[in-house]
Amino acid sequence: MKIEIEEFTRQLEEELEGMKPGTLQPETVYHELDSWNSMYALLVIAFVDSNFNVQLNAQDLKNTKTVRQLYDLVASRTN
Repeated sequence: MKIEIEEFTRQLEEELEGMKPGTLQPETVYHELDSWNSMYALLVIAFVDSNFNVQLNAQDLKNTKTVRQLYDLVASRTN
């Protein structure tokens, strides 16, 4: 993958509308965010598809807990 985890995290945070800057960190368990809902799940799937051409599904999101795990999954599918 062409971007580092910090940039991935920043871009993901921007994609999740209404999220305060600095909320997400690589070790953030994103499912446990107060604002997490099914709409955010769809935004994550769309973000990864449009930016990295990687298709994720709901099971992929269930299998990852942290932003770093999500990044690693996406990276593994882009190489």
